[in-house]
Amino acid sequence: MASGNAPHGGTPDALVRQLRASVRGEVAFDATARALATMDASNYRRVPLGVVAPRDADDIAATLAVCRAHGVPVVPRGGGTSIAGQATGTGVVLDLTRHLRSVVRLDPAARTAVVQPGVVLDDLRAAAAPHGLTFGPDPSTHSRCTIGGMIGNNSCGSHSVAWGTTADNIHALTVARYGGDTLRLERGAEGPAGLRELVAGHLALLRTGYPELPRRISGYALDALLPEHGPDPARAFCGSEGTLGVVTEATLRLVEAPAARALAVLGYADESAAAEAAPGLLPFHPLTVEGMAADLVREPAGLPRGAAWLFAETGGATPAEARAHAERLVRAASADAVDAAVITDPAGQRALWRIREDAAGTATRTPEGSEAWPGWEDCAVPPARLGPYLRDFRALLAEHGLRGTPYGHFGDGCIHVRIDFDLLSTDGVARFRRFSEDLASLVMAHGGSLSGEHGDGQARAELLPRMYGDELVALFGRFKDLWDPDGGMNPGILARPARLDENLRFAVLPKKPVDVAFGYPHDGGDFSAAVRRCVGVAKCRTEQASGPSVMCPSFRATGEEAHSTRGRARLLHEMLAGDAGGVITDGWRSTEVRDALDLCLSCKGCRGDCPVGVDMATYKAEFLHHHYRGRLRPAAHYAMGWLPRWLRMASPFAGALNALARVRPLAGLAKRLAGIAPERGIPVLARETFIRWLGRRWGKGTAIFSNDEVVTLWPDTFTNYLSPEVGRAAVRVLEAAGRTTLLPGSGLCCGLTYVSTGQLDRARRVMRRTLDRMGVSLGDPLVVLEPSCAATLRTDLPELLPDDPRAAQLAASVHTLSEYLETYAPDWRPPRLDRPVTGQTHCHQHAVLGDAADRRLRERAGLNGELAGGCCGLAGNFGFERGHWEVSVACAEDQLLPAVREAPAGAEILADGFSCRTQLAQLGGVRARHLAEVLAEALEAATGPEPRPARPIT
Repeated sequence: MASGNAPHGGTPDALVRQLRASVRGEVAFDATARALATMDASNYRRVPLGVVAPRDADDIAATLAVCRAHGVPVVPRGGGTSIAGQATGTGVVLDLTRHLRSVVRLDPAARTAVVQPGVVLDDLRAAAAPHGLTFGPDPSTHSRCTIGGMIGNNSCGSHSVAWGTTADNIHALTVARYGGDTLRLERGAEGPAGLRELVAGHLALLRTGYPELPRRISGYALDALLPEHGPDPARAFCGSEGTLGVVTEATLRLVEAPAARALAVLGYADESAAAEAAPGLLPFHPLTVEGMAADLVREPAGLPRGAAWLFAETGGATPAEARAHAERLVRAASADAVDAAVITDPAGQRALWRIREDAAGTATRTPEGSEAWPGWEDCAVPPARLGPYLRDFRALLAEHGLRGTPYGHFGDGCIHVRIDFDLLSTDGVARFRRFSEDLASLVMAHGGSLSGEHGDGQARAELLPRMYGDELVALFGRFKDLWDPDGGMNPGILARPARLDENLRFAVLPKKPVDVAFGYPHDGGDFSAAVRRCVGVAKCRTEQASGPSVMCPSFRATGEEAHSTRGRARLLHEMLAGDAGGVITDGWRSTEVRDALDLCLSCKGCRGDCPVGVDMATYKAEFLHHHYRGRLRPAAHYAMGWLPRWLRMASPFAGALNALARVRPLAGLAKRLAGIAPERGIPVLARETFIRWLGRRWGKGTAIFSNDEVVTLWPDTFTNYLSPEVGRAAVRVLEAAGRTTLLPGSGLCCGLTYVSTGQLDRARRVMRRTLDRMGVSLGDPLVVLEPSCAATLRTDLPELLPDDPRAAQLAASVHTLSEYLETYAPDWRPPRLDRPVTGQTHCHQHAVLGDAADRRLRERAGLNGELAGGCCGLAGNFGFERGHWEVSVACAEDQLLPAVREAPAGAEILADGFSCRTQLAQLGGVRARHLAEVLAEALEAATGPEPRPARPIT
């Protein structure tokens, strides 16, 4: 097993032995576990010794006791979405998300909930929802952040104008300290010995040293210990970033959730106008007042006119009451706003909120495509000062030659921003420091806080003396020592912090681009830059898919960080770091990276759903290309990677081979030799291929057509050899739309199966041969029926052959059947079916091609209902490979199979992908059809079995 440069002289065997003897949970000191915990969502990276996943509070206490005995630091970690570096550390990381996930007790009458620290916020809200309650704070990472992490950072979210910060919603905490002893913290409790005396000796400083503003998160909240405030040690513990102890249980206050909500979206002439208008909305008691400018909106989103917007959510007992509340707010804002809209439709609200919630990832790329980073993610100023502050902030960016896209909680004066720091070069890092120092001074000039939500971590703690002065910061250190006299809890954070330009995660990456096969056009051809796209916001760790989302099916199936998009990106980061300080030092030969990528379905869901467009399917293909170069591959790579070749050879013997496949011993032997899961059935070969059928319809000779009557139909491997009925149906539909179908040439292949198994040299040869054999103009529209092949032609082809202009031409010509009909036969009206539909949008179509045209075609045909999101779990070769059966089934059970089981009687089951149809047949016992088949059947019912004759051959 590869290992990297561990602190404390490597892995201490005695520590590991004692932890394993004392803790019931997992103790992992291997390279994979360490690599997964090196980073959070910040610019920082610290390499831990190992990771412990405690099963209960006793495990937490035992870990803290063992680590204290060995002098090893401890870092509590929840979802790992911290943006200032506080969830990274050099000792033992406590992974509180694996087991400590229970809502222990919920009391609707008292409006309280008792939870373990690893509970995901959305899970708590789901438990409270049946009682009309919710937990007020709601960061944009609500689908994966944990309550323990929210307590550590004193998280807020968009509803803090109504319900406050996490500290405002804490009733009591049970906390384990370094060494293992526990304290119960609540209003009036003592806290650790000496705390009362520390406060009593500095009353004047504590009463005057803190700025008054709603989003003051920086430093320790020692003012909560003043006599007039309780004292409240639980509130003082909030925001301590894992430096005082570990929460083992929390009693939270819940709030009443409005039965109905409306969203008022107000457009303003510019960002400053929006910022200055925000405080004027607060007297109307909105639930949120969020702001963003046009430079954050990358595509049309249905927003009202303006160059900046405020999102003000309102609540009510009924939809009419919520709408009336929103309309009152709009009327009050009419003097300043240039336009406004009130959205009551829940789907419309979710679509707009997604723009705002995805900003933490979207903003990591400037509109020009350059990288942008956190570091000054969430400064806060008094709301009345926000307009002037933003103008000064923009001016400071310009002065330093930097760019950023501010957005955030305008009603609370809290601004998020990602800035295009150069954190790769010495000069760039020096400018990062100079800007940080100047911005800290600017925030102080406006009476603000260095952190308004995400905590100080390593990013800002060094500059706390500018905010609080040396005397109060020294008191922070004494406060920390009362809780943690040995200094073992998350050292280098908050008290006696590391410098803000130390431990930057980019320092260990290669200084020059590595040699790769794909072109990575959006990352300047640099694989390191592609891997750097993952900033750790962890949308891929969402356990409940919402709407059409696909990412990340393997994480939802296993719950393991290593099988999330973020986890795989972290392993690739450490692989690239290698001998420069990486945890993984054997490069492309790494078994750790190989094993993590093994359960990646190459669904490309991350390419579409990840806010920063991480494309793990491409990275997996790249890795496999290098990992197996010059070496024997798994049998499945030869069996399914070379599928087009085998099907071409097998086609003349389809009948005999189908018969042999029904003989169990022979089928079992074939699957064993081919690396196919024994649970899988072997697909049936078509007795007549689609190409042969189309040729039989044409007859012999040369067809003469006018260009506007011809459509070129791609004869993909799956349609041609395994489901020619889809091709025949597409011809029927295209003929009904006034087109005659031609094939683009002979012996064509998109290269999909070679790409997905990482055989990229062979894939390029196949693709070049295809370009050479194309018998039609590369610029003419090309209809591709199989979504995975269409996605390969549209993206992988030009990215593997970036220097061949024909590849880009062919990619630009690719259309789905629905796209083609909408663009080139806009007057054609499909037959009306007027029946419900269920099924699944192919994951590649969702991520690469888009399904808007398909939705519109289904609507025109009277096919009503939404298709499921997620991934079917078969995903080409993935679900057929030995060892993938359980994950494949779990992925299908995530959304697809439940949607089919719950479909109304008579519903049409749609699945355009061969994999999706096969999975439904083998796991669900149902026959799904391509949209072309459904339309063709309706056409035949309306006009008779004989399609419109093909144009005569002359």
